[in-house]
Amino acid sequence: MNTLPPVEITQQLSNTRAVLERNLAGTLQAIHLFGSAVDGGLKPHSDIDLLVTVSDRLAGSVRHSLMTDLLSVSAWPGTSASYRPLEVTIVIREEVVPWRYPPLRELQFGEWLREELRVGSIQPAMLDHDLAILLTKARQHSVCLVGAPAAELFDPVPKDDFLKALSDTTAQWNKKSDWQGDERNVVLALARIWFSVSTGGIVSKDIAATWTLERLPDEYRPVLARAQAVYLGNAVDDLADRTEQVAAFVRYIKVVIESACSMRKGETAIDV
Repeated sequence: MNTLPPVEITQQLSNTRAVLERNLAGTLQAIHLFGSAVDGGLKPHSDIDLLVTVSDRLAGSVRHSLMTDLLSVSAWPGTSASYRPLEVTIVIREEVVPWRYPPLRELQFGEWLREELRVGSIQPAMLDHDLAILLTKARQHSVCLVGAPAAELFDPVPKDDFLKALSDTTAQWNKKSDWQGDERNVVLALARIWFSVSTGGIVSKDIAATWTLERLPDEYRPVLARAQAVYLGNAVDDLADRTEQVAAFVRYIKVVIESACSMRKGETAIDV
């Protein structure tokens, strides 16, 4: 695992940090880099994941200015020689410390929001179960760019809340339209969730896929194997043409995940 950001994203991180510090002056407490950039290695389509901690709610003008400025230092996968896609999650520390579930997310930027942001549509603060997973990731392994280490800044997420977040995430994929156009990410996300529910750990998508492939019945392996190969840059993404195979994979793994969640409830807290 890396202890420093990859050299290839140093300039983008510097530019992004400048945007964050300029827009969040007076309230910025910490910036943490986590995810594949520091754990498992960046792959062709990997985002740069940043957790940003602030002390106060953001005014509407700040939200608009920040999101607009982040558009200039981020790009859709494969469209820029200089920039990768950013995923920036902003939390108010007092909303997550002491820990409570579900936690409140102050703001989030991602390339999937680009068109909305271009027309001035910015999501409000909202409850977000995924923060239980994100904060666990950051506490376990992240690079502190500003402020204190994540393990010092945030409380551990209790195991039951971590499992509930995994279960709540799984529950959002119920019908084909829920993953249409995003088949690769959903298939890999489900593999990671199964790994995390079963082991309590968090690993990269390709490692979770390898672990899951060893446990899948034969009929579900081709979909995950293809998603993994695409993620690694070794295959063309044709999952949108495998409608029934993807649907069968999702149905099967959801049942497995829910069963595993039920078995693990009530255990002790997950910590670093």
